[in-house]
Amino acid sequence: MEFLRRCYQVSTRRASRRLPGPRSTLYYRSRKAEQAPLRHRIKEIAAIRVRYGYRRIHTLLQREGWAVNHKRVYRLYCLEGLQMRHKPPRRRVSAKLREDRTDAIRPNQCWSMDFMADQLFDGRRLRLLTIVDNVSRVSPFIGVGFRYRGYDVVTALNLAVAQYGMPECIRLDNGPEFISKEVDLWAYAHGVVLDFSRPGKPTDNAFIEAFNSRFRQECLNEHWFLSLEDATEKIEAWRGHYNEQRPHSSLGYQSPMEYLSGALPPNPRSLSLLEAPDGQENKGQGLSPAHPSASPPRRSGCSPAEPYPPGGQAEYTMTLQG
Repeated sequence: MEFLRRCYQVSTRRASRRLPGPRSTLYYRSRKAEQAPLRHRIKEIAAIRVRYGYRRIHTLLQREGWAVNHKRVYRLYCLEGLQMRHKPPRRRVSAKLREDRTDAIRPNQCWSMDFMADQLFDGRRLRLLTIVDNVSRVSPFIGVGFRYRGYDVVTALNLAVAQYGMPECIRLDNGPEFISKEVDLWAYAHGVVLDFSRPGKPTDNAFIEAFNSRFRQECLNEHWFLSLEDATEKIEAWRGHYNEQRPHSSLGYQSPMEYLSGALPPNPRSLSLLEAPDGQENKGQGLSPAHPSASPPRRSGCSPAEPYPPGGQAEYTMTLQG
């Protein structure tokens, strides 16, 4: 209508004769509420959690008591211009999965572990050790330090195990800290299988790669770190939010701790996987390690003759070196 009026310099009455439909629709104004409080709250959540889409925002609104469905949240989300454009990655080579690897079906059956890098405001480099449970998506520990060695990895694993229990298997890459004798001795003494990924194949450890992506987007890219203590405090605050509050799409938009506690029903897609076979004990959910009699496969050249080195178990309780 406006196009015809500007191009031909005619009135609204004459322009409406050339268009189908009644002229009264041009003067109609909606009487529905503008949803101003809801739109304001959606903008507030999006400003704080800049990497959250409308589905996670809808979950947070429901927790706050807003009686709205996801369609209204999506409509208001689009009206506020909060959409994020994600460039899809190009896959150049088809992935080939390892035939001897099976999916974990219960918590503490398989963890994933990896290293990340960041820096302080003055350019000093930081190394971050990330650990995640492949089923519950809980992050048992995130270590922060200027450097990491095999002893430091063992210390981090001891802290994580003391709070969340012993895993049956840990997936990790072939980094120098992970292939060290200290980590291999710790795994051998506790009956933990170290499942190393193939060199140059990060997709073998996809769970930790996805976790690292969220960790960098929602925490590392959002903060300046003034010191090692400041970085540790901010990262630990994010880990607490991730474990206790952040909705996870693969868990039916529950938080990892809600999934563990059974406060909400699990994702229907994984119901069949969560049922353990009859007579099979649910391992890995307590603080006791797996039975050491079943010797896990180890890397060649790293098979110790005794469970602990001559210095004793005390060497495995070292504090992180700054």
